[in-house]
Amino acid sequence: MQKITPFLWFDGQAEEAARFYVSLFPDSWIDRVMRSPGDTPSGPAGSVLTVEFTLSGSRFVGLNGGPQFPFTEAVSFHIDCADQEEVDRYWASLSEGGSEGQCGWLKDRWGLSWQVVPSRLHELLADPDPTRAQRAMAAMLQMHRLVIADLERAADGG
Repeated sequence: MQKITPFLWFDGQAEEAARFYVSLFPDSWIDRVMRSPGDTPSGPAGSVLTVEFTLSGSRFVGLNGGPQFPFTEAVSFHIDCADQEEVDRYWASLSEGGSEGQCGWLKDRWGLSWQVVPSRLHELLADPDPTRAQRAMAAMLQMHRLVIADLERAADGG
């Protein structure tokens, strides 16, 4: 059993968000939807109170808590992508209805922040040649969606 579970506060869209997320990631599913036994500040009796879901083997809970606490970039989820195809797929799906940020960051339609990062970036930034690593970093800082070929070209001095 997972000891620490991210608990995400939504403004009435926890089930919609959870269903969307589980459709994107392998090894993902809805575990349970709990309905409110009585009226609460965030909804009437019978409305969705929490959604427990698993994304790529990790448990999450979405709470329909109301509008008081929106998401900020102070918390984000990092997606380690094997290749450009995976970067592009997650970037397109998660940014739809949301907003694109710098350096591989985006906000989805609910305002939750994600970092869509190719594993290759970590390799380039850890290059034993500090000049190559610095060039890769400089290129990454100029990008929105990260493009592996452009990061490699920059690292190589091109």
